[in-house]
Amino acid sequence: MSPCLLFALEEMSAPWPYTSPASNKRFSVMLRPQMEHWSAILRCLSLSPFWRGVWFMQVIGLGMAWFTPLIGNLSDQYGRKALLTLPVTAAIIPLAILAYSRATNFFYAYFAFRTVTDMVGFASINCLALAFLADNTRADKRASAFGILSGVSTAAFVCATVSARFLPETQTFQVGAIVSIASAVYMRIFLKDTKLEKDGEHLPLLSQTNVDHQDVESSKQVQNSEKIPSVLDIVSLFRDRKIVSQAAVVVFFSSLVDCGMQYSILYYLKARFHFNKDQFADVFLIGSLAGTVSLLFVMPLLVEAIGAEKLLSFSLLYGFISWGIYSLSWSPWVPYALALSFFFTYLPGPCIRSIVSKQVGSHEQGKVQGCISGISSLTAVVAPLVFSPLTALFLSEQAPFYYPGFSILCIGSMNVSCLNLNFCN
Repeated sequence: MSPCLLFALEEMSAPWPYTSPASNKRFSVMLRPQMEHWSAILRCLSLSPFWRGVWFMQVIGLGMAWFTPLIGNLSDQYGRKALLTLPVTAAIIPLAILAYSRATNFFYAYFAFRTVTDMVGFASINCLALAFLADNTRADKRASAFGILSGVSTAAFVCATVSARFLPETQTFQVGAIVSIASAVYMRIFLKDTKLEKDGEHLPLLSQTNVDHQDVESSKQVQNSEKIPSVLDIVSLFRDRKIVSQAAVVVFFSSLVDCGMQYSILYYLKARFHFNKDQFADVFLIGSLAGTVSLLFVMPLLVEAIGAEKLLSFSLLYGFISWGIYSLSWSPWVPYALALSFFFTYLPGPCIRSIVSKQVGSHEQGKVQGCISGISSLTAVVAPLVFSPLTALFLSEQAPFYYPGFSILCIGSMNVSCLNLNFCN
């Protein structure tokens, strides 16, 4: 799959401490050589390190929530490849800056450019890759295709983490810039843009028998429209399609779990078991390896057997149970064991994306995937304001009762809300 290889190259090229709320649980602590870069930038600002990082991630989350639906909409009008060129090419700039020099002024330039490029393109690459796969995959195969795409992304993250341990610190950004350039060149040369028929009668790799009449009519309406969809168009997308609107709620709570854990679990393990950065990296690397295996090999089999809807319910319930046990960690070895057992916690994202993609026509895939990504990005604003103070409270002596992992239990309970909403579908 061309989009999978492109997404893998882009993931491996980004030595960046910001972590996405979507789903693949990217943790900045795993890229050890970059922590000193991040700390140097933070010292240049006036706020405390924690709130500087929170403020920065909230700004990026708001930017992604605004730009990702817009880019998804534009891809429906002008093609996936044309819009994918923008974020993939823009991602080269900040890496090239620090590849050239790591002087203080270049850090400021890197910080500024990286903020803008992440706001515009961090979630857009995933959004457009999903839309491209939806254009070229039968509806009954999309869940497996989306799972493979997420698995390739997670595998690329593991490779980048391992590479960062062996690369000299001075060469990290040089290698990142080279890989980023390679991904842009690969996309322009080998990725074939999707050309959808205006009459909606012929879809790539999608037989006529699998095309729903409602999807065809929706495709005609969007294709015949010459204007860029407005906010009202996006609102109508959720208002007119019940499953899409319910899936958006599930996405929000599921992403809130992922993002909330990023703000809580490192603090919890540090205060509870005095973990250092190497132990953090080992725990999350084990979890990422388990997620890679589940996405690439297990999910396609389970989707064929029970369907994406039932798999979504099972993975949400499994996530709640896993995080509940995690909150009761009684020994330093428990996080290691549980990280290996987080086999199905990576599956809700691809399942939800596949369910939503079946509810719209071929010319609305960019719009719906962009809106779902935008909703997911909003959790970067909400999670630190809610869960960071809660984690700090229950790890302090002022806690109303003794339960150091109570915040993790609360975060995991968001999966129960997702489970109930999913049953309502």
